[in-house]
Amino acid sequence: MFKQDTENTVHLNKTLGPFDLTMLGVGAVVGGGIFILPGEVASIVAGPGIMLSFIIAGIACCLAALCYSEFASKLPVAGSAYTYSYHVFGEGIAWILGWSLLLEYGLAVAAIASGWSSYVKSLLEGFNLHIPAAISGSYNPANGTYFDIPAFLIVVVIGILLSLGIRESTRVNNLMVLIKIAVVVLFIVVGAFYVKPDNWTPFLPFGFNGVITGASMVFFAYIGFDAVSTASEEVKNPQRNMPIGIIASLAVCTLLYILLSAVLTGVISYDKLVGVSAPVAFALQYLNLNWIAGLLSLGAIVGMTTVILVMSYGGTRLIFAMGRDGLLPKTFAKVNKKNTPVKNTLIFAFLMGLVAGIVPLADLAALINIGTLFAFSMVSLGILFLRRNKDIPDSGFKTPLYPFIPILSFVLCVYLMLNLSKVTWLSFAIWFVVGLCVYFLYGRKHSELRKTDL
Repeated sequence: MFKQDTENTVHLNKTLGPFDLTMLGVGAVVGGGIFILPGEVASIVAGPGIMLSFIIAGIACCLAALCYSEFASKLPVAGSAYTYSYHVFGEGIAWILGWSLLLEYGLAVAAIASGWSSYVKSLLEGFNLHIPAAISGSYNPANGTYFDIPAFLIVVVIGILLSLGIRESTRVNNLMVLIKIAVVVLFIVVGAFYVKPDNWTPFLPFGFNGVITGASMVFFAYIGFDAVSTASEEVKNPQRNMPIGIIASLAVCTLLYILLSAVLTGVISYDKLVGVSAPVAFALQYLNLNWIAGLLSLGAIVGMTTVILVMSYGGTRLIFAMGRDGLLPKTFAKVNKKNTPVKNTLIFAFLMGLVAGIVPLADLAALINIGTLFAFSMVSLGILFLRRNKDIPDSGFKTPLYPFIPILSFVLCVYLMLNLSKVTWLSFAIWFVVGLCVYFLYGRKHSELRKTDL
């Protein structure tokens, strides 16, 4: 049973090229992960070996990216892994995967908005400006905080920007991504002059197991490149441009992560980064380069803004695809004159803004990795079924070294999932059960695919 378009199916305009896609990918990936995670992971589990953690996580993502590229090339429609699995596994597995991706995109938006709020409050305090305590943090009456208004507002503002159209949104995103890359490169270049090789000794203070645990943790820093594949339906010449955008964005991000973690742990000993929430700025202040530290904090705010934008984009296109298929209410698939799903976008922004305003960052981050790794593993496995489906065109990008790379990608993703905490698995199981209830109570009854089969 494979998904087919009906005559009245709504399609989105093709406006994006390879540069736009690469910038979307870099915009989604280089954000909170690069500005927050390196210090935490290096100080607790990996030490200078965090460089290897980023390499291992990058390899897992690269293998998955090759599989995503083949799907995106042969099935250039909105919905990413959800749509791909619809074609190769059928509706039930597609729903489960789409439900997992909603968890990834939605919570990623909320989590990064929470981090964005922290950087903005810190920047404002530097100018002696203070947001009232009650509306300056997530719900925690013990600390006198009830709602994080900056986190809520940034998500809503991004939603309004996306509702104007993807062409306008990508112009803003491209500019912010270039600024963000410039700031990261500035740290790498300046910091390289202050590197002391002695700080890299011992290289693996927590052993190789620490490196593997670190890889599972820093995987969060790579989350987002798959959001590029949600743009398939709006891409010019997707057979050529989708693989370029996915692989190029991942290559740029992996290189930046490795270089930044090498410079960070070379400038300052890993054990001095314990409990430091902004390690890159901290390292610059340690070197008395305060003006660059301030510039980097501003770059972090810009960087997180692009992540919120691209992950919001990915989430709204996924909801659009699921609404178009009838698995969610049809109102989510309605578009305006510019073929932009405005209602869907604004509802998503408002709801995720509320989550960002109420739920603490630590609780949000716990669930994001597992939803993404599950999606990556299913896409990798799906390539084996895609090649056997004679109804799908044989032209376009093909994953090299088939079937070795899809199988290795699947195994690596599952291995990283197994290194996540029991609490994360329990939370994911609860989300999984809720998703099944939604599907059987609503999705199956309204499915467009089932209507055509009756």
